[in-house]
Amino acid sequence: MSSSIPFERYDEEFLSLTEQVTSKLRPLDPSTSTNASLPPSAESDVKMAHNLLLQADDLLKQMGLEARGVDDASMKRDLLAKVRVCKTRLANLRDDYESAKNHVERSSLGLTEDIELGNSGTRNNNNNRNRTNGSKERLLSNTDSLQQQSDTLANARSIMAETEGVALEITEELGRHRETISSAHGRVRQVTGMTNRARRIVQSMSRREVQQKLILYGVAGTIVLVFLMMMYGMFKA
Repeated sequence: MSSSIPFERYDEEFLSLTEQVTSKLRPLDPSTSTNASLPPSAESDVKMAHNLLLQADDLLKQMGLEARGVDDASMKRDLLAKVRVCKTRLANLRDDYESAKNHVERSSLGLTEDIELGNSGTRNNNNNRNRTNGSKERLLSNTDSLQQQSDTLANARSIMAETEGVALEITEELGRHRETISSAHGRVRQVTGMTNRARRIVQSMSRREVQQKLILYGVAGTIVLVFLMMMYGMFKA
């Protein structure tokens, strides 16, 4: 992969989703809003924020795969750094979502406001309200427990997906290393073949040199023998 254009598109879409989540959660912030100031659409805003967070999480996984698939090492480092920043932002938004969700749930159950019914209220009515609030508290506690279990499963799935991506990246790296080693072995075999051919050429040249020396020695011996015979003939005459 030679371009980061698809990643940039994912990044822009992720930014748009997180901005939408922020706009949905801002009116539900328990530090700035009370039960009376919650908008009528508070529950639907919480659901919408949850759906947007799921979309952002899926998009973040695609961004991770896209970043790990880049061939250029420098660009790959930069893109993975962006992915880590986006993960941190998404984690912060999840925390804001949990706070807003708990705030809305408690508001809907009437657990955060003290309703004054007047000084004429009886002790039995107070006891009934206490039992009702206790039931609401237990219901909310059970809801929180279920939500925590759901979040734990979601985090486990996210970790599994990230682990799968890392394993895929390692597999790709091993494949590239295997190709590099195979190429090196091929070059070694090529050099070995050239060395063998050079050795055979040197041996052939050595044999020809020996042959040439033997021929030269033979010619020289013949010349010496002829010269001695001529000298012998001259002395004899």
